[in-house]
Amino acid sequence: MEGSKVRKTLECLRTPGVHAVVAYRMGQWLQKKPLLVRLLLRPFVYMYRNHIRRCWGIDIGPEAQIGPGFQINHYGGIFIAGDVIAGEFFTITHDITLGYSRSKNRQGFPVIGNNVYIAPGAKLAGHIRIGNNVKIGSNAVIERDIPDNAVVQIHPMLVVRFPNNEDENPHWEAPPALRPSMQEVAMDNF
Repeated sequence: MEGSKVRKTLECLRTPGVHAVVAYRMGQWLQKKPLLVRLLLRPFVYMYRNHIRRCWGIDIGPEAQIGPGFQINHYGGIFIAGDVIAGEFFTITHDITLGYSRSKNRQGFPVIGNNVYIAPGAKLAGHIRIGNNVKIGSNAVIERDIPDNAVVQIHPMLVVRFPNNEDENPHWEAPPALRPSMQEVAMDNF
């Protein structure tokens, strides 16, 4: 981005992710104020949060406990339940859900460590612990505890159908170790 530091700062302040974090922090700040202040300012904070939810699809529960350095890189489809706990330097992207699970063994909300990155489409549900310095890949569904310094992703891409004619794609060949399992999957699906 070209321009002065002032212009870059103003551009950053205009992003929906910054607005959502500001609205969340305003709600946190307001909870610690005297009753009279809360009664006067709560309607404005509520309207601001609803505007962000309607316009950009970001819904962060005001009771969520998120440490400093919270960042939203891309907006849209973000839901963070009110009882979620996240540490410092927590970074999320679009289309993520951090919520409650009714599973017998995992009832509750996620607890997330410091320096955690969650990629687009990831879903975290239940009383699970995500360690420090964890990276969660796109579209991962996390229902178990993740240790510190882990990288989590869904299964790698799997080709389920091969062309009948080798001339259709003469330059591609599956690695020998994968050929039998991929062909079995293709035969089972068709």
